[in-house]
Amino acid sequence: MSHDTAPPIRRRRRGRDGYWPLVFLAPLMIGVVAFYFWPILATVLNSFASFDPFGGRTFAGLENYRTLLSDSFIPRAVLNTAVYTAIVLLGIPIAVGVASLLTQKGLRFSRFYQVLFFLPAVSMPVAVALVWRMIFNQEFGVVNWALSLIGIEGPYWVTAPWWALLAVSVVGLWASLPLAVIILSAGLQGIPGELYEAAQLDGAGTLRQFRSVTVPLLTPSIFFLMVITAINGFQLFDLLFAMMGQSNPAMADTQSLVYLFYSEAFRQHEQGYASVIALLILAIIGVFTLLQFRVQKRWVHYD
Repeated sequence: MSHDTAPPIRRRRRGRDGYWPLVFLAPLMIGVVAFYFWPILATVLNSFASFDPFGGRTFAGLENYRTLLSDSFIPRAVLNTAVYTAIVLLGIPIAVGVASLLTQKGLRFSRFYQVLFFLPAVSMPVAVALVWRMIFNQEFGVVNWALSLIGIEGPYWVTAPWWALLAVSVVGLWASLPLAVIILSAGLQGIPGELYEAAQLDGAGTLRQFRSVTVPLLTPSIFFLMVITAINGFQLFDLLFAMMGQSNPAMADTQSLVYLFYSEAFRQHEQGYASVIALLILAIIGVFTLLQFRVQKRWVHYD
């Protein structure tokens, strides 16, 4: 009798236990739906609407999308964002070199140097931007003072369109280095020393070891950094806002896509059109990230 009743009891127990994973996953899933899926859906719905200054909403069809195609600020904002992202991505090979130097055997105070490199990452972004704004000041900035020592008159770094974009991009590159150096340093420490010993036995010098051993085994970390750096680059806003300010005469020619979204949503109160810009940003980031994942199969080594 007991043998015949045991299987139903075990099945009922397994059935009750089957709900517990859902219970523990529920807070996470609720957060994902509330803070990721619903905002995206709401943005899509708002892109087909027109808003008045008092919050009223009317259906506008595809009018906001037609405005996007005819807006002369969109191509320049896309170009500015792409240039900024490309320059910031140049920080990854720089970080590879810095991380290689910091993880050399026998380097004294290596931990101190790593902490020193990581300090900018824990500094307030707005405070960092204001400090760099003073550094790039045309009248009393350190950069133009250094250029004057060799007879070069420095430009108006934060008020001339292309110079302002260059200055913001340099600061963005500098700000991206700490995290990249820490991640790459961890990756370097995971490379077995036997591989370098084998390369030395084969007659490989330091440069050849770096090119044939270090870089291939770092490609997973490099790929990860490329993805997150590109995503952060396409979301340029706070650094640009703090360094240049809203009243800057060069802002119209230097603004990023996210700044254009901010301007339309919170200054012009065109939430419907701003939603279309937000979807454009999402599409660009999604396509670029997808391309990175497709191409990484050709150069990323996971073994």
